[in-house]
Amino acid sequence: MVLSFGIYAQDTIDINNLRKDEIAGFKLYPNPALADVVYVTTEKNNLKEVRIYDVFGELVLTDKLTGKAMNISRLSPGVYVVQVTENDKSITRKLVVK
Repeated sequence: MVLSFGIYAQDTIDINNLRKDEIAGFKLYPNPALADVVYVTTEKNNLKEVRIYDVFGELVLTDKLTGKAMNISRLSPGVYVVQVTENDKSITRKLVVK
């Protein structure tokens, strides 16, 4: 017997439980990513520096976002760690690319 299931979610942050050094209103979606673009939004949507690491901790992609869309077409399917920095605050989340 073979079972298969998928979970799709949007990564959100509860402002009431936010640490002082994390970015308010952070969202990374869609996750898992099925296309070549993911969206990174925050409460202020200022300039963001995005760094993406593979499971071995190697930096595989960097980008500076003035908008919300980020091109991830260079990423192979797998699990990544996304670090976003905005206004001297930083947040780290997992991203799955299918």
